[in-house]
Amino acid sequence: MNAPPTPQETQALTTAEEAANLPLPGRSAALSALGAAALAACGGGSDDSPSTPGTPGSPGSPGDPGDGPGDNPGTPATPLTHEESARFLAQATLGASRADIEALTSKGLGTWLNEQFAMPVSMRMVDWLYAKGLDAEEFRFSQRGLDNALWRTLITSPDALRQRVALALSEICVASVLGVDSSYRQFALAYYYDILQTHAFGNYRQLLEDISLSPAMGYYLTYRGNSKANPKTGSQPDENYARELMQLFTIGLVQLRADGTPVVNNGQFVETYRSDDVMGLARVFTGWDLDTAGLSKPYPAAQMCRPMAQVASRYETGAKQFLGTTIPEGTDALAALRRALDALFVHPNVAPFISRQLIQRLVTSNPSGGYVARVAAVFANNGQGARGDLRAVVRAILLDPEARDRGQLQNPNWGKLREPVQRFVHWARAFGATSTGDAWDVGDLSDPGSRLGQSPLRSPSVFNFFRPGYIPPNTALAAQGLVGPEFQLTNESTVAGYVNFMQNAVAGRSVGDLRANYAALLAKAGDPAALVAELQLVLAAGQLSPATVATLTAVLGGMPGKTTTELQNRMYAALTLVLASPEYIVQK
Repeated sequence: MNAPPTPQETQALTTAEEAANLPLPGRSAALSALGAAALAACGGGSDDSPSTPGTPGSPGSPGDPGDGPGDNPGTPATPLTHEESARFLAQATLGASRADIEALTSKGLGTWLNEQFAMPVSMRMVDWLYAKGLDAEEFRFSQRGLDNALWRTLITSPDALRQRVALALSEICVASVLGVDSSYRQFALAYYYDILQTHAFGNYRQLLEDISLSPAMGYYLTYRGNSKANPKTGSQPDENYARELMQLFTIGLVQLRADGTPVVNNGQFVETYRSDDVMGLARVFTGWDLDTAGLSKPYPAAQMCRPMAQVASRYETGAKQFLGTTIPEGTDALAALRRALDALFVHPNVAPFISRQLIQRLVTSNPSGGYVARVAAVFANNGQGARGDLRAVVRAILLDPEARDRGQLQNPNWGKLREPVQRFVHWARAFGATSTGDAWDVGDLSDPGSRLGQSPLRSPSVFNFFRPGYIPPNTALAAQGLVGPEFQLTNESTVAGYVNFMQNAVAGRSVGDLRANYAALLAKAGDPAALVAELQLVLAAGQLSPATVATLTAVLGGMPGKTTTELQNRMYAALTLVLASPEYIVQK
């Protein structure tokens, strides 16, 4: 892994991008053409545990409104079409089947959201690791089971909205197994993802506290075992977590207006914090280490599945000052941590900074200022006085008029590039993929040349797989001043690697014992037009252009289609071609 960033590396980031959080060769010529077209076209457009008493916004999420008039602003007044349902599910889940689309069309958005919010976490990753015996001594220094548990969770969990939000949070508050040098690291990261699942619809302030005390984050940003300053040696507390907590998880680098745009003074962005603030906040994160109480050496996996505990001799008991906040001398460690998080949580930057990134992960890379401001207002106050209510924020993001406006389909600057992981999981969920032996041995998909170039919880740095303010150079996006975060993963190798990997995956190769259920799809394979129409809805939400539909139908019609094997090959080709098409790769 790339080590946590040095101050020099942090400064090397483009300040305007990060601070403002600003706005395929296959087996046939057809695959190559569609893969290349994807690059060109994309370049042109675009359970919650209780909150801590006394924490700002500590009241839990309010009861969710029903489907009555006015309860869900932005919900279409007319019944949903299947295409509208598929489009909504593309934003709200990691993938939906034909049955999911039909169910939403029947229920309506408000009912579906209420059902999803009410669902508990289906199975915690830590529980699955224990159930598979991966806490055995032989797995102490391996990562065995982490990818398996994660793919199982992403592909099969019925709480589909929770998984979409948890994955988004994992790309904002990044911890990566590549930077956790410990025994039972698979349990540390599984416990971390379980925290994200638990709080996906909870309060962002409580989420911050739980990730701050998690062993995975303690190892990843190097404050586990952090000690107070030593005047004799001149050592100072490690500053990694204090810096990234501010820069990436809460307030960003520069002051923001409510709509997410940067505050400018005399032509310069106004910084949110300085080095003295980092130093002061770092004093809060001293003395924290693994909680091994009641455990015997060699310590078992359980040490990675508990909040960290205090080692009093390492904790800085003196006063701590940062961002105009003073934590008095003698304040105990947990109280100091909570006061520090409270101070960050109420900072006016947090609402637009986090809201904009969540909009980018779910809906569109370049939301309007009005969209960001509306969602940020809900983050600041859910209507019942609670700040940081993620349930209300997610609802606001998905039901905002800008998100639901079908006119955006014609806007070349609207939408987002689907992440490679999202495309893979979409295919798996759309066609009911299962692991025949419950092994889920898909593995690490990080290799860009032969796999996806992305694998969850394996980010190469704390800045995620891609930065929210990334502008792909020498592109139409750059010419318009638009961001394209996922394009940071996009190049000739990853385009080709993705298509080749998916070509094998849809045919049941290269993904362990993962197998999709193609019974309904195979029944349509004898009619190329019907086959394309099904994939047009289930995968592309009706957004394949007439030209693409015609090309696909002609290509498939030219393939043999008499025997079962020939029909299967036609179906595999159809799936691969749609998954490689630009209208699919760009989520509108």
